[in-house]
Amino acid sequence: MRVGFIGIGAMGLPMASNILNSGKKLFVFDIRDAPAQSLVEKGAVSCCSIDSLTQESEIIMMSLPGPEEVRIVASEALESMSPGKVLVDLSTNSPSLIREIDSIAKLKNVSFLDAPVSGGTRGAKSGELTVMVGGEKKVFDALGPIWDCIGTNVFHVGGAGTGNIIKLVNNMLAFSNMMSNAEALILGAKAGIDPNILWSIVKTSSGNSATWAGGVKAILKDKLSPNFTVSLAFKDINLATDLAKELGVDLPMGSVTQRLLKEFCQNGFADEDILATIKVLESSSGASIRGQWRD
Repeated sequence: MRVGFIGIGAMGLPMASNILNSGKKLFVFDIRDAPAQSLVEKGAVSCCSIDSLTQESEIIMMSLPGPEEVRIVASEALESMSPGKVLVDLSTNSPSLIREIDSIAKLKNVSFLDAPVSGGTRGAKSGELTVMVGGEKKVFDALGPIWDCIGTNVFHVGGAGTGNIIKLVNNMLAFSNMMSNAEALILGAKAGIDPNILWSIVKTSSGNSATWAGGVKAILKDKLSPNFTVSLAFKDINLATDLAKELGVDLPMGSVTQRLLKEFCQNGFADEDILATIKVLESSSGASIRGQWRD
């Protein structure tokens, strides 16, 4: 397989690296030269334009920040893609935009899949992402060797756009849980409960979740370097609430989470990890949480 990869960022770099390590011919493009250099050193071919990348590749994959970037890059890629090739969007995106791109791709006799991923940079590096794929099943099946490189839980979920619908639902849940987890942690600590004991008990009780088990542990260890920023979370929750408006679905909890993330962005947390927002609750409550972890 000759694979083109556009967007060598925090998620794109490890995914592209795993594809390259599997022995596939890899062509890469990013608006910045530096991110692709480590891939070039391992045998990837750096392309000077999207057009040159699409000419060389059978499968073109995109991992981009958001809908506007996807719209621009997909439009340029489809201009030069010949019939029979496959375009895959790994980004978290707007389902309505995905359907637009799919319609344009069909006119070009190009296959298109939306395949957003979950698992963060750790999952991207280990090749253990969850991948939610929308599009034609036969195209999904044909890309099995690609999915094997990037994920251990790979699902075909329906037509174009369905992958991103599930991703937005998942992220809305994750962000709502994170906000609730932080408040629960502060409440317990302020009431005199050792946060390590609280973490251990909730982890084995009905309040447990993946965000509690991993996120609260990271807070207690004070390991809050940017992994998933507040600005990215705010972008994703906006996409989820936009989808809800489109469908006439009321999201009281989702709307509260959206408001909180907007406030964090406006108050200097846009480029910090979403878990770092615990600092605001520590400050307002007078409770000290970070750095309290005991092995």
